[in-house]
Amino acid sequence: MNILWDFDGTLFNTYPAYTEILYEILDQAVPKKDIHNHLKISFTHAVQYYGLSKEQVKRLFAMEQTIDPADTTPFPFVEDILKFADLNVIMTHKPRKDVEHILKYYDFEDYFTEIVAIDDGYPRKPDPASYIYLHHKYKIDLVIGDREIDIVPAKSIGIKTCLFQNSAPGADVYLSAYEKFFDLTCIAIND
Repeated sequence: MNILWDFDGTLFNTYPAYTEILYEILDQAVPKKDIHNHLKISFTHAVQYYGLSKEQVKRLFAMEQTIDPADTTPFPFVEDILKFADLNVIMTHKPRKDVEHILKYYDFEDYFTEIVAIDDGYPRKPDPASYIYLHHKYKIDLVIGDREIDIVPAKSIGIKTCLFQNSAPGADVYLSAYEKFFDLTCIAIND
């Protein structure tokens, strides 16, 4: 099975660290749960929803650079799936150096054949251009993401999808925890 992964909130639990940063930028005036929910839609959505200024966004990016990889842990059992897959690739809006830094910290870099990051010049999801590139190159069987914008491009080009910790309509498979992957996903992919 060849899997295309989203990064933030799918492979690694990065949202708590991002929530803390945005909480600080918003002067601790917004509940963390609300911030988390808006970040789960998309970073762009959260910036627009909270009306962040260019200076606040610049500060957010600067603070993001100080996050310790120890605060962005891989989800339980995700490594089992990475080992199981024939091939893993990543498509993320995160800068490549940040992705590589976290992968190296957890000794995960050898699990991935290719990383398409925001600095590679592809349009942001849900535009399917990066997915088309990766699918043509690797014949992707499954896309795993935690947000609707992660599965929309896959659906548009006929790839099976899995939403992780998200019940938005449209996915082929829904997982609340990766230990259930082998029970649910293999059945849905073979349909």
